[in-house]
Amino acid sequence: MASTTNAVQSLIMNSRFSSLYLSTNKGLPSSSLLKNRLSPASRPSCLPFSSSREKKEAWVPLGILSAKPLKFTGWNQNIRRPSQVEFPVASAAAADADGGEIEISEGHAKTSKSFAERFPALVTGFFFFMWYFLNVIFNILNKKVYNYFPYPYFVSVIHLAVGVAYCLVSWGVGLPKRAPIDKELLALLTPVAFCHALGHVMSNVSFAAVAVSFTHTIKALEPFFNAAASQFVLGHQIPLSLWLSLAPVVIGVSMASLTELSFNWIGFISAMISNIAFTYRSIYSKKAMTGMDSTNVYAYISIIALLFCLPPAIFIEGPQLMQYGFGDAIAKVGLTKFLSDLFWIGMFYHLYNQLATNTLERVAPLTHAVGNVLKRVFVIGFSIIVFGNKISTQTGIGTAIAIAGVAIYSLIKANMEEQKRKAASSPAS
Repeated sequence: MASTTNAVQSLIMNSRFSSLYLSTNKGLPSSSLLKNRLSPASRPSCLPFSSSREKKEAWVPLGILSAKPLKFTGWNQNIRRPSQVEFPVASAAAADADGGEIEISEGHAKTSKSFAERFPALVTGFFFFMWYFLNVIFNILNKKVYNYFPYPYFVSVIHLAVGVAYCLVSWGVGLPKRAPIDKELLALLTPVAFCHALGHVMSNVSFAAVAVSFTHTIKALEPFFNAAASQFVLGHQIPLSLWLSLAPVVIGVSMASLTELSFNWIGFISAMISNIAFTYRSIYSKKAMTGMDSTNVYAYISIIALLFCLPPAIFIEGPQLMQYGFGDAIAKVGLTKFLSDLFWIGMFYHLYNQLATNTLERVAPLTHAVGNVLKRVFVIGFSIIVFGNKISTQTGIGTAIAIAGVAIYSLIKANMEEQKRKAASSPAS
């Protein structure tokens, strides 16, 4: 490269060019496009050649042009006729104003930035929308299936089975690549999967027994169980402000439960067991933190949870399903719709859980907290509209108080987590 540059410089000084320019006829066909696409910092206002005889050196920017021969046209002062200088120039990459890399070749410039890097807020917003959308669709379709097929243990198996099939197909095509698992990791994930299976089944039992809105109102107590487990099981000191923020949650759920028209003890107790199970799932998940990505972790948890859900579905609902459960459902809606509904509730269940994981990985703890509260509001509101559930005034007020309490609790906890993160990172900086 150095020898090429010296040869070019010598040839240029000997020719004594008085006015050099890039020829649009004999030079690069894309020279004007090249000039426009270069950033102001890297684009010279004119070619750095001088007609002054006192100038000892001349240079040419070799790193920004294509590999085609570059032709310069000018007038030779000695013989007064057009002359050309032709030499190869190596191609390279220049940085644009935003710090991205621009590759210039054959007169075309293209940036290496992806769409997600250029529009992060738009992508995150899309993730939130899809998370809410899939969650609402799952809850509505799930409840519609229970209206003609009230077998929550079997439906829970279907949810996980479809998700496991989806994971196996994804692993088969390498999206994502399957992470290996050993006995140690299996031992860590098994308690998480058991709590996941128990919480999932109990949620579905509650969904089948009472209104969707009421189940989600009871599940608003989950932060209370998380705080209690952190205080009394893990030994973490919970601030008084956090306990006080949970008071509206308990009061609101109590008000809603007393006047809920669809109330029954099976639905209420099942939702409470679900809260406890998901609380312990969070505890065991912290102990099972590994270097494996969240997609693979959730896939393994789904597989193990499916194995836990199969025995109760077979022994509790199996005889009824074989005797008249399947037959009644097919007689009501037809075989095609029945199988289609079972498939789609499983697919929506897996996708909304996967989208929730992907979404929460992109945002800060405060945004995470607000997103979870808004999701519950969306589900309760849409379920009331779609199913036309009649709720009393006291139930409505109690639900609103409970959701407000969850919001306050989530905001306080998110701020505490953010302060801990800053305190932990400040010594390092």
